[in-house]
Amino acid sequence: MPEHLVLLLDAPLCAFGGDIIDAYGVVRDFPGRSTVTGLLANALGYDRADGALLDRLQARLVLGSARVAEGRRVRDFQTARLGAGDRGWTTRGRVEGRSGGAATYDSPHIRYRDADADALVLVVFHLDPPEERPTLAEIEGALDRPERPLFIGRKPCLPSRPLVAGRIASNDIRTALDLALAACAAGTERFRLHPSRLRQTPDGWPRSERRVRAQWPADLGQADRAPGERERRLDMCDERDWVVGVHGGSRGVIEGRLCLPARTHGETP
Repeated sequence: MPEHLVLLLDAPLCAFGGDIIDAYGVVRDFPGRSTVTGLLANALGYDRADGALLDRLQARLVLGSARVAEGRRVRDFQTARLGAGDRGWTTRGRVEGRSGGAATYDSPHIRYRDADADALVLVVFHLDPPEERPTLAEIEGALDRPERPLFIGRKPCLPSRPLVAGRIASNDIRTALDLALAACAAGTERFRLHPSRLRQTPDGWPRSERRVRAQWPADLGQADRAPGERERRLDMCDERDWVVGVHGGSRGVIEGRLCLPARTHGETP
């Protein structure tokens, strides 16, 4: 039975990037494979130039997620006045200048960036094959002692707690999500949520169970699974070709609702 690593992505702001259209940087409800790959690679100390390593890590990643706390969607309006003499560093390690006529700099640079405020997203994943490096244990150690500061989607989105909650043994991602949600409700060890997350919500949690939105692979290791009642199947374009530097490809996922049980013990504010 494969082991799954469980992460709790808890932050004042988090941004699971979606398809950028013109100046609008929208976000997804659930982290994609490229987002989680980048998070793990940052902890491991990978470089952007390590395209082959990043592609292999992404190909081995099998994940699902659940929104324990929805938070609220916010939009940041960003503007900057850039001049012809302004220069900046690029991700290629070279200084980049600016060009264009005088009218190019008459107007500011404007863009919009979305994010989720006060959301809490639970992620479970395993690696296939499990024996290949980096192993799950090596990734767990790197997340606890990362090579670089970690962020959830964008650099301003700093986590408010250690990311690793623990491990879950399960035959598939959906069952692992159910078990991880039960561990959160029980307040088991590192699954214990901050008291601010336990304040009773309008639907009664933590004194009564609650349904939370979740996403898991459509292929659970057998044939491609059809969605059940109140579930829907989607094709997600959330993979990145790390060598070329573009997003492409798709995978089947199912979105539905899973049960966050009533809190069984411990303090209930």
